[in-house]
Amino acid sequence: DFLCISLANGFIQLRYNLGDKTVVLQTSKKVHTNGNTWHSLKAGRVGNEGYLDLDGINITQKASPGMNALDTHTDFFVGGVSSLNLVHSMAVENEPTSFTGCIREMVINDRELKLTVTDPKGGANVGDCDGTACGYTVCKNNGTCQVERSGFSCSCPQEWVGSTCEQSIHCSQNRCGFQALCVPQPTLFSYSCVCALGWSGKYCDSKIKFFVAKFVGNSYIKYTDPYYGKRDLQYSRIALNFTTNQTEGLIVWMGKGEDEDNDFLAIGLANGTLKVVINLGERISVPLIHSKYSTCCDERWHFVTVVQNQTCVKVYLDEELVLFEDIDPHRKYTALNYGGICYFGGFEIGREVNIVTTGLFQKEFIGKIKDVVLFQDSNKIQLMKAEGYNVYNGN
Repeated sequence: DFLCISLANGFIQLRYNLGDKTVVLQTSKKVHTNGNTWHSLKAGRVGNEGYLDLDGINITQKASPGMNALDTHTDFFVGGVSSLNLVHSMAVENEPTSFTGCIREMVINDRELKLTVTDPKGGANVGDCDGTACGYTVCKNNGTCQVERSGFSCSCPQEWVGSTCEQSIHCSQNRCGFQALCVPQPTLFSYSCVCALGWSGKYCDSKIKFFVAKFVGNSYIKYTDPYYGKRDLQYSRIALNFTTNQTEGLIVWMGKGEDEDNDFLAIGLANGTLKVVINLGERISVPLIHSKYSTCCDERWHFVTVVQNQTCVKVYLDEELVLFEDIDPHRKYTALNYGGICYFGGFEIGREVNIVTTGLFQKEFIGKIKDVVLFQDSNKIQLMKAEGYNVYNGN
């Protein structure tokens, strides 16, 4: 499989192959090649439907039915490749050549790539396009960059300070405690503190312990399974207790949640009912929804267990079997390669649940979680020893 964006005879082309056929999209107008005009380019695919947008002019094409997942498992190359022999013959129109020009502000799956000297894994023959120490968006938050003998300096708008205008003036003298995040509140000429796991209080300066985790919104816990390398991933299991009065929310996401190729098992609420979604490969997300309405949103404690036996999934709610399905009788993928990562309540601050889950779940979880057990472990997960923010004592 491959996905390639290239310049061909002055036009931009998007080409991708999902294992069965190659799809080609091309812009309707040529790009300016005078070296002085910046262009905005958006390209990608949803399933087998591709889209290409140059300076606001959109081209969309839906491929004929077939495979709908991009399975590359390679490095991501920008501007060229380490060897032209790596380029598939169908990925470009003519013989492959490296790109000559400037690229900036590259975003892949909602995450901006840092096109710097230190962040990529490697590269060659790439220089600074701006030609000065100011570069592109060195000064944050609409700051103005000036070239100095020693490098550069930033002139900041009145509400921002710091060497690159990166800090709100409302947080410059903040009293937020250990590992806490300062959130500016300009309308109140103040700020609030978001506490790291194990801390509470207005300034996150009170140490706490808990066995019941209380999620209040914009909350998450990220747990790394220390035994992941020893797990038999064809036979997964997760069990936990939860309580809430909300009808929507992501309770747990077993998986990295980084890109569409990641396997996952997720438990949450949708329209007041329990929803379980599992993907063992090729982004075949199989939603299993409990039919009884409003069984989980009554502020009572509920015990949920999800068992994956290769492609067979069983869901127990309050020790009653409520869902049972073989999601792939052909047994093409049988293991839950979740990477040893479990998110509870949501994802890192700034990552929206509906975006990361591609609409499978709409909101973060608000409520309480306790007694989490993975696989057949005899001990419960110590949630307090994981990474997280905005989670408090729910005892």
